[in-house]
Amino acid sequence: MGICNRRHFLLTICILQLITTVERQVFDFLGFMWAPILVNFFNIIFVILGFFGAFQYRPKYIISYCIWNTLWLGWNIFMICFYLNVGVLDKNSDILNLGTGSFSWWHVNGPGCKAIYDVTEPELFRPARPTNVTNCVLDYEIVEILHASTQCILGFIAIVGGIYLSKVFLEEDDSWLSVTVDFIGGFDPPLCPS
Repeated sequence: MGICNRRHFLLTICILQLITTVERQVFDFLGFMWAPILVNFFNIIFVILGFFGAFQYRPKYIISYCIWNTLWLGWNIFMICFYLNVGVLDKNSDILNLGTGSFSWWHVNGPGCKAIYDVTEPELFRPARPTNVTNCVLDYEIVEILHASTQCILGFIAIVGGIYLSKVFLEEDDSWLSVTVDFIGGFDPPLCPS
């Protein structure tokens, strides 16, 4: 397996991470889930950094991308535990919305879901939370767990691929000692054959 195939593999993982994170970001914005919005934003930045590192042969960028992916993996494991009510975590708490009272967009708008609201006591400055949601094909917890699980899988693959590719880049980077650099001081690594 040549270096180009490894590079293209990591670039593909970066693109898949970017697409799935942007999709997740849209639905978190629709539900006003502020903590996931913030973390998704950082993930988008680091995925772009990882893509740039793989594309431009920059192992330090790939290493920072791998370090972020370990944090991203931890965040998504937390999300899975949160929606499964593991330990002291409660999916109805205000941890993810940072105290605004909002909730997952999928809670009310999931496939086939019918929400029933208690309109007797509307709370000012807080979104109306349904008292009961019925007829859902998939509960919102399952949808959120699927999102987080997908990110865990992509993150793990990105960590392994990124470490391996940065190792290859760093090993090849030692060859610069035997190469004479042009008078401007620039050196471009060899491009992949088309």
